[in-house]
Amino acid sequence: MKTQELLFLSLNLCILPFTEKEKDPKYWNAGAQMTLKNALTLQTLNKNKAENLILFLGDGMGVPTVTAARILKGQLSGQSGEETQLEMDKFPFVSLAKTYNTNAQVPDSAGTATAYLCGVKANEGTVGVSAAAVRSQCNTTEGNEVTSILRWAKDAGKSVGIVTTTRVNHATPSAAYAHSVDRDWYSDNEMPAEALQAGCKDIARQLFENIPNIDVIMGGGRKYMFPKNRSDVEYPGVAKHSGTRKDGRDLVQEWIDKTKDKKGHYVWNKKQLLSLNPNNVDYLLGLFEPGDLPYDLERNSETDPSLTEMVEVAIKILRKNPSGFYLLVEGGRIDHGHHEGKAKQALHEAVEMDRAIGRASLLTSIHDTLTIVTADHSHMFNFGGYTPRGNTIFGLAPMLSDADQKPFTSILYGNGPGYKLVNGARENVSTIDYQENNYQAQAAVPLSMETHGGEDVAVFAKGPMAHLLHGVHEQNYIPHVMAYAGCIGQNREHCLSRSGTAGLHPVLSTIATLFTVTRLLC
Repeated sequence: MKTQELLFLSLNLCILPFTEKEKDPKYWNAGAQMTLKNALTLQTLNKNKAENLILFLGDGMGVPTVTAARILKGQLSGQSGEETQLEMDKFPFVSLAKTYNTNAQVPDSAGTATAYLCGVKANEGTVGVSAAAVRSQCNTTEGNEVTSILRWAKDAGKSVGIVTTTRVNHATPSAAYAHSVDRDWYSDNEMPAEALQAGCKDIARQLFENIPNIDVIMGGGRKYMFPKNRSDVEYPGVAKHSGTRKDGRDLVQEWIDKTKDKKGHYVWNKKQLLSLNPNNVDYLLGLFEPGDLPYDLERNSETDPSLTEMVEVAIKILRKNPSGFYLLVEGGRIDHGHHEGKAKQALHEAVEMDRAIGRASLLTSIHDTLTIVTADHSHMFNFGGYTPRGNTIFGLAPMLSDADQKPFTSILYGNGPGYKLVNGARENVSTIDYQENNYQAQAAVPLSMETHGGEDVAVFAKGPMAHLLHGVHEQNYIPHVMAYAGCIGQNREHCLSRSGTAGLHPVLSTIATLFTVTRLLC
């Protein structure tokens, strides 16, 4: 069957109700044949040099979260959901990453961030240091620092950026620039006196001192940048949002003073951000909340930018550099939603990150931009219960429990705050609003905070050298692939080809020549 005929058949089948079109074997055969033809085009590998490198990190976005977010995305647009494609689903190469920390079977976000940003596995709770460093022991920092791909990119002349929905000094972004034996040392206020006396620096301070001139920084965490008790610009008089720094420094003003003659701009709300002309901005610091940004479902669309909006501005600023850019984007509150047992919050965060992935795709090209989407770890989140096709992802399973004769939601957690007994028995979910935004799904084991999961996470890749992400790998492999594709860090020798493509490493070329000569001689 010709490609045009397949396309025509697919389009005609798509206008039928899904229950009807899917009864026809031609629907499934045509779809599979189109997928096969697309797969065959991937036999010609993209070996271009990646001028631009983008890493989208869905914090806590395990495979069950990806699947549930796909269904939610479709249902938000009036579809059944299961057949929907996420933007990340369209990436041609997918692999699995093993997420364990050097000292933890089930990891945390700090040790994993060190892996996928710095290229080495590390202990839980530490960022930007090797496994030789011990959590909270300041004297194990020096000599055990490891640098990140953001640093490698900056040293190679690229522009670099960080965009997150959490605090900019939270675990994920901090591994890009900081070397800290404790992820919780957000400012000097959170550090023990002995650590300060021993010379360890808080993470907020390291953001501005370790890697000079990070081009774009956007997220939350304002309070860690200002002197203790300094009233917040957005929430004046609210003590919990006031400055925390004991050293009296105003890190934001210091940044403004340093960049004012370099087209630097500081913004703290959406209006200020979107009023900027990226062509007139070389450095951007955007701190939109004292702590983490609000969940997307609770976001004030007038004052708080979405992740998609932040990503668009970041790329438009960074792409002006003819040497290209590196951008780290974190959908950080997927993780927070799961920890709180609030699956609806978590899944809407994942859908918003997928929108941001789509926007980035429109602003870049697969010919010169390597884009990777992955997670740092999973969660004790899942959904099941033999739900019928099109069942709302937040809905009930179609049967009662045969143990307690009560209904249950499809979404459940293995542990967490959703464990609840009423009169000594499991709560009857039909008596409450289980589709409310902050509903805490039932959990098997009671915990104040749900935990991470230990299974492998998916790694989606497209663009130059994306084919190197295949099979099952250690998580720390990811930045090595990105560095190789971008000809930065320790992987540069293969980039000496003048053709503009990433050529063979000289050693590999020699081996190939030897094999050819051997075959001729035999």
